[in-house]
Parts: sequence; C-alpha cells; structure tokens
Amino acid sequence: MTWDIEKLDLDAYLDRVGYTGPRTPTFATLRALHLGHVRSIPFENLDVILGRDIGLDLGSLQDKLVTGGRGGYCHEHNLLFAAALERLGFTPARHLARIRLGRYHLPRSHAMLTVPVEGRVWVADVGFGGEGLVEPIAFEEGATVESGPWRWRLGRDGDFWVLHAGEMELYAFRQDEPNYPSDFEVANYHVATHPHSPFVRHVLAQRTTAGERIRLEGVTFATGAELAGWLRDHLGIELTERDAALLLPRLADPQ
Repeated sequence: MTWDIEKLDLDAYLDRVGYTGPRTPTFATLRALHLGHVRSIPFENLDVILGRDIGLDLGSLQDKLVTGGRGGYCHEHNLLFAAALERLGFTPARHLARIRLGRYHLPRSHAMLTVPVEGRVWVADVGFGGEGLVEPIAFEEGATVESGPWRWRLGRDGDFWVLHAGEMELYAFRQDEPNYPSDFEVANYHVATHPHSPFVRHVLAQRTTAGERIRLEGVTFATGAELAGWLRDHLGIELTERDAALLLPRLADPQ
C-alpha cells in the first residue's frame, strides 16, 4: 500500500465536502475543508458489521466516501483527507494514536493528522466520530478550540499529547513515532476484525451538523426499507434496502 494521492479526483472530493474557496495551502483553506468534511461525510462502520473488507487504497476510499454516498471511520476519513490536503499543497503527517476514553495502554489504532501551515502546526482529525474534532486545533500545549456547542483542549501527559473533549480524554499520541502505510493496514485490520473492537461489537453511524451530533441510536425499524430511508434522510448514508435488512438483527440485539 502507498498513499497514491495522484489517484484522487480532487474536484469530486471538493464537491463532496462543499468547498468552493481558493485552492491554496492556507489555514483558512484547512479549516474550511475540515469543517466541510466533518459535516458532509458521515462517520459509520456499517461495512464492518456487514462483514466486508475495509480497503484503505485511495481508489476504495474515493469510491466509498466520495462517489458512493457512504461514510467511514478514522482510517478511511483521515487518509482521504490527507490525500486531498497534499493535492492542495499541504504537507500533512499521518499518525496513529491510542484511544483513551477512560482507558490507557491501548494499541495505536486511531488515525489522525498534523498539518504545518503558516508557521504553526495543527492537529486535524475528521474521522474520530463521537465527540471528535470539528475543526483543527493548534498543536500547542494548552491550545483550545470551540466550534458550536463543543470545546476541545490539547495537553501533555509525559511524552504523549492528549486531546480532550470537555473533561474527556479522547486519545493520546506521540509526534515522533514513525508511521508507514503498512502501520495503518495493521491498525485498520485490528479495528475491523478483532472481536473486542467496538467497531465489530456495535453498529455506529453519526452525522455532525453545525450544532448537533445525529446518531443511529434509540431508533427502531420494522424493515430494511425503513432503516435505509432513515440513514439517507438523517445521516446522508446511501445503503441498499438489502444491506439495511441485514443490519436489523444487530440493531435489535447489539453486542
């Protein structure tokens, strides 16, 4: 696996995230793209629940998230986002972080980015789901950012940088750990197949708007058609009625 950024249809990606501004590597461009991506492409793990492989090659990412009307999780989102940034002249670094959420010493399984621009470095992450970032945060100790009703802070814990959402620690990472395409393949395989992975155990789907997180939870459906319609109308996820019907038992009996 290589990054293969030249395979990205940049025009199609920018149309998908609703970006029509200058194609220059400025912070204003980074922030607008980050916001547009988070609000346009949903977070979801439905292919994992359906037992399908998750491809991280750019062709697969583009077919699913850009032209396929689908979303994905961190590896899919952030590798696609990194490719778009590079095509626009940014130099993002791809990282693997350790999820915390009240736990420690978990494997490096979460994909996220740092992006230098205009003399500063920014943490960018369009694929955490849950209470993840909506826009970039400065890669500086004590940095904060607010967007709508949400607030994040970046702090230190020994050698680790830790991203907080409110009082919750989302994940920790070290900037100096090298990360190669093969590392993301291994991490992606772990989160998509390990029986203890939350992506294997739970159906996850979320859309972020300017002031709300809309999630697939607390809703019941009698048929695949009802579920497919709800996913389309509320989350912007295009799923066939057949695939939606296959998800119904997992929604009715979550692990």
